[in-house]
Amino acid sequence: MSRTIFVTTALPYANGSFHIGHIMEYIQADIWVRSMRMSGHTVHFVGADDAHGAPIMLKAESEGITPQALVARYASERPQYLNGFNIRFDHWHSTDTPENVELSQDIYRKLKAAGFIESRTIEQFYDPVKGMFLPDRYIKGECPKCHAADQYGDSCEACGAVYAPTDLIKPYSTLTKATPVLKSSEHFFFKLSDPRCVEFLQDWTNGTNAQGTRRLQTEVLGKTREWLGAGTDASQANLADWDISRDEPYFGIPIPDAPGKFFYVWLDAPVGYLASLKAYCNKVGLNYDELLEPGNSTEQVHFIGKDIVYFHALFWPAMLKFSGRKIPDFLHVHGFITVSGEKMSKSRGTGISPLRYLEIGMNPEWLRYYMAAKLNARVEDLDFNPDDFIARVNSDLVGKYVNIASRAANFISKHFKGELAYLGDTAALQNELDAVVQAVRTDFEHREYGRAIRQIMAHADHINQAFDTAQPWVMAKGIATATPEQQAALQNVCSRALAGFKALTVMLAPVLPALAARVATELFNDAAPYAWSSATELPARIEPFKHLMQRVEPKMLDDLFEPPAQPVPTPGGEAIADTIDIKDFAKVDLRIARIVSCERVEGSDKLLRLQLDLGEGRLRQVFSGIQACYQPDDLIDKLTVVVANLAPRKMRFGVSEGMVLAASHADTGVDAGIYVLQPWPGAQPGMRIS
Repeated sequence: MSRTIFVTTALPYANGSFHIGHIMEYIQADIWVRSMRMSGHTVHFVGADDAHGAPIMLKAESEGITPQALVARYASERPQYLNGFNIRFDHWHSTDTPENVELSQDIYRKLKAAGFIESRTIEQFYDPVKGMFLPDRYIKGECPKCHAADQYGDSCEACGAVYAPTDLIKPYSTLTKATPVLKSSEHFFFKLSDPRCVEFLQDWTNGTNAQGTRRLQTEVLGKTREWLGAGTDASQANLADWDISRDEPYFGIPIPDAPGKFFYVWLDAPVGYLASLKAYCNKVGLNYDELLEPGNSTEQVHFIGKDIVYFHALFWPAMLKFSGRKIPDFLHVHGFITVSGEKMSKSRGTGISPLRYLEIGMNPEWLRYYMAAKLNARVEDLDFNPDDFIARVNSDLVGKYVNIASRAANFISKHFKGELAYLGDTAALQNELDAVVQAVRTDFEHREYGRAIRQIMAHADHINQAFDTAQPWVMAKGIATATPEQQAALQNVCSRALAGFKALTVMLAPVLPALAARVATELFNDAAPYAWSSATELPARIEPFKHLMQRVEPKMLDDLFEPPAQPVPTPGGEAIADTIDIKDFAKVDLRIARIVSCERVEGSDKLLRLQLDLGEGRLRQVFSGIQACYQPDDLIDKLTVVVANLAPRKMRFGVSEGMVLAASHADTGVDAGIYVLQPWPGAQPGMRIS
């Protein structure tokens, strides 16, 4: 039965560029959307920028521009990321739009009419210089527990204590350094603790949707039990009412009939899902109200990260329910992305820039495949391991999948003018392919992407093994003078391999949409995109094989994690950098170091591995991109200068614990004119340069 599904991802906050976590979530959702469409379902896939709140207002103010201009700047970046990774939203919108104002205010009015909005006077810290109430993250002070300095107003990074901003010792505003004062203000609260809310949420979180699937994953359901309690008694729930208002100045949606009051960004942000869908419906001529009418069969599915479960599993369904709107059918929560088992860190060189990935020419479908191979239906972190990435892409996609077509197609083109023909029972072949396809299709629908990939690659192994066993290269010897039966046997072997390759392409189409479209049109002369049923339609002829995918080179991963080269200035040297004061310079700890050993790094044509003595009683490992200009033996036992307090950076070859200083003209090229600094004789390892 055909289904209609409304799919969203979490809205990115519009005060910064996309990061790799955004791309992971969008790829995960995009794969699911494509898979469901291949089954014949109608899917409306929309996104939007989360465009309101104090951080956007303050950042725009610091740059001397309007919040709208700041949001527009980041919005203009979005297409290069989404198109670059073959992510196809039907519509991309913003929460700072008339649709979102109308919907947010309507939801508020209905919640108020139903008795779920309450006003209270509360005391908050107020910045008398800035003239605004301060969110917790704009207040710092001494931790009341461990007395660490410069801790935020909601929790201590030193000891982990959680507290109220008013508990801070010697609090100050991070905006003006002024001492904040307590000031009273009327705020509006959504009564999440209302027994009606608790009863509904206990039912919704434990329930199933129209497909008989639980609305929440097991891990997410377990988390909601911490807030709602294990039983059905509302008094056991640990739910606090939700402050949904903020005082001016604030960049957001005005609260009706409350001058100077605005909706807290987390109220109107999820409403942005509906606003984006409404704008899309208006654009293509769909009836929005009918599509999301309560009781309608349209399914509402949200893909989000595990850090925003509280908002999406409690506030959001309750807001929709008690404002008379359709409630979500399913919440898919995913984990974070790590690099080689560690949390990503730009300062340590373990961050992955999506734009950098594209700029250095890495195939976006390599990343789509690698992520799919490691994603599943559970709330687990995805680890990006550079060596595993190289091995998996090269082995699976090039060595197994593409290898089938490149070998079999050449025989068909050379000896049979592109015509395919099958001996024996083709129904058995189609049944075999259909069994694999249906299992893979089910895995994709249930978001078990890793299991789907394993089944696909197991079938690729099966096809390759059958091809190798038949040894068509032996059969092709003397084929011009072979009997018709011998020729037919060769044609059959290669045709069955190519039929299997087409089926594999169909199965990989949600993950590799661009490659699948090329295979369909360039090799098989098929219409793209494929449906799941296309997998068992045996191809009758092929066009000459064209190269489909290159292998990942290790140097690409080095380039991905190494900082990009600086822009080349005009000939004659670089302009002097911006002026700094002595305090800025003092932050850089420059030390004399002796180069104890030096060697080339296997797998890199750029790096040398140096072991340095900084007088610490141990040696430091530092990687330096000077291989083109120095022989390792020429550097051993020399003194040099090192940035000693640079954060360690994890690279594919190991951890680099500093930076060796070298001089060059930026216009001489990467591999020429690099001069490692050497101090005067008499300097000793560990001496600080000042």
